[in-house]
Amino acid sequence: MSPLSHLYAVVLAGGSGTRFWPMSRERFPKQLLSLIGEETLIQQTIRRILRLIPPAHVWVVTNLLQADSIKLQLHEWKDEMLDHILVEPEGRNTAPAIGWAALRLQEQDPDALMLVLPADHVIQGARKFRAAVSTASRLAQAGYLVTFGIKPTRPETGYGYIQPNLRARCRETAGRDDLPGYKVARFIEKPPLSRAKRYVQSGRYYWNSGMFLWKVSSILEELAQYQPRLFRSLQALARDGSAMTNTESFTRCYRNLPSLSIDYAVMERSSRAAVVPVDFGWSDVGSWASLPEVMAPDRQGNVITGNVVQVDSANSIVFAEKRLIGVIGLSEMVVVDTPDATLVCPKSRSQDVKRLVEMLKLRGAPQQLEHVTVCRPWGAYTVLEEGEGYKVKRITVSPGKRLSLQLHHHRSEHWVVIQGVARVTRGDEVFDLHAGESTWIPRQTAHRLENPGPTMLEIIEVQNGAYLGEDDIVRYQDDYGRHSAAR
Repeated sequence: MSPLSHLYAVVLAGGSGTRFWPMSRERFPKQLLSLIGEETLIQQTIRRILRLIPPAHVWVVTNLLQADSIKLQLHEWKDEMLDHILVEPEGRNTAPAIGWAALRLQEQDPDALMLVLPADHVIQGARKFRAAVSTASRLAQAGYLVTFGIKPTRPETGYGYIQPNLRARCRETAGRDDLPGYKVARFIEKPPLSRAKRYVQSGRYYWNSGMFLWKVSSILEELAQYQPRLFRSLQALARDGSAMTNTESFTRCYRNLPSLSIDYAVMERSSRAAVVPVDFGWSDVGSWASLPEVMAPDRQGNVITGNVVQVDSANSIVFAEKRLIGVIGLSEMVVVDTPDATLVCPKSRSQDVKRLVEMLKLRGAPQQLEHVTVCRPWGAYTVLEEGEGYKVKRITVSPGKRLSLQLHHHRSEHWVVIQGVARVTRGDEVFDLHAGESTWIPRQTAHRLENPGPTMLEIIEVQNGAYLGEDDIVRYQDDYGRHSAAR
């Protein structure tokens, strides 16, 4: 039987993508953006994997803040993947996420090979990608922990590097000069520019892509050896009930796990680490300045998207959503406009966007958490206006969809139908409203909004109350299996 028959993919989809603010937010990270083409980065990642394995072999690890959005992104494959979305109560870096997924995979297939992929990378060259996975699978079957090394194109200080032991070629790749495998001599953390230049000039170092392939049994053995505390804690979580992830006990235990990257926890320590150098197009799209790697610039070197008018600008990045943005004489700049926030910075400082987001978080600014338009499994809502004691939203509900049956302790709501037909549950009443009609939902009254028609339902909702947070929701029934405070 081919090793690929035991191949599973684990997609890590819990990152915050802070360097892509203001388009990415904590609840709407980079993997949910459609930067290249119409599909989002996570959808492109899943589709790439499905050329190798069936949807039932794909698992996704995300966190509680992003789970609803991720499930919405994966709707096309929901029947095969719904039970394979692992939701961390809180992100604890890649080692706990990978260890938890490995234990779950081991329950399903003790001989499983585990391909670990970030959800937000851009890969160009599907055939070369599949060939690299095939080579790495042979090494993984032999017990290696395989990472994919990217040939550097510049002295990048934002990536880790891998130095292969060129005298220790893995015999499983004998005769494959196109895709050799080598034991790893050492991993190097993000270096200063002077050292990165030396690495690139030598031609003997590779970028650490953050993509891995190994046997589930191999990674669990190494976790047990090098991170025994983490391994025992993960075993206890799995033993106490893998499906009971909504309990307070699971949440508390998971949040107490050490926050460790898989590189630091295992790869930098293991004698079983191997690297397969690859030459397919790859980018982690780590900042706004990296967009020209994956999007073709115009003749002046600009990457421009949206409603933009530019005069005499060069080597700049300008993103606009709805508003018209005019730029004149820009050089080496980044301008990104969204409905509630605008970023302007030199391309050379685009890595510092993360620092700006940290400042917003300390201030409790909502602009770092989510957009004014928030997608939900049933549609979306947009915050139009808010102030002391009130909030105004535009809510759209897709045909045949409905919100959860819920109530609010601290607010009442007034609904006005703009288009479509709204089926309203209010206490014991069920009735339909048409365009121009309205109703009122008193505080502490169970209610539901539903779209029974064939066209989009759009309503304006006016909330009144002392507290208007999204966590003021008591949910009684939900079509999408949600338990958190998200409509």
